[in-house]
Amino acid sequence: MPEIEPATELNEQFSQPAATARPWAEVADVLSKSEMFWLSTVRRDGRPHVTPLPAIWLDGALHFCAGASEQKAKNLAAEPRCILTTGTNRLRSGLDVVVEGTAVRVTGEERLQRLAAIWKSKLDWTFEVADGAFRDPEGRHGLVFGVAPAKVLSFGKEPYSQTRYRFTA
Repeated sequence: MPEIEPATELNEQFSQPAATARPWAEVADVLSKSEMFWLSTVRRDGRPHVTPLPAIWLDGALHFCAGASEQKAKNLAAEPRCILTTGTNRLRSGLDVVVEGTAVRVTGEERLQRLAAIWKSKLDWTFEVADGAFRDPEGRHGLVFGVAPAKVLSFGKEPYSQTRYRFTA
């Protein structure tokens, strides 16, 4: 599936006067090259849950893996809307990215095989595909989720800028 070019809007209220909207290609590059993300979900009682995890950008969506009994998987079963963030821990350099969307289970054999190959080449994690999920060398199963962005925010720091990217179906 080709990547969709979003509508882009600089939020001047939260940007320095010299700032311009960051190009989507730059944001997509950050999503593609980043290894670690922070996943934010909501527990059944409304409390937030945030956890770091690796994610893979493929065909316009972020993909991650979670065991069925993990808190994040339980949260997503009850409320699939979530946020994934990545970027730097630097104040004056880099680009931070926030992806808002809905997590959907990925169970198709072809897509899982593609993702397993990327996990191996990018992160040196070995997964087999079995029963619509990943299985690691110890035999543990991992559910795979994809999050196609509904909205993305980028926060530039050279100069400070906030850009919104909106996706339409």
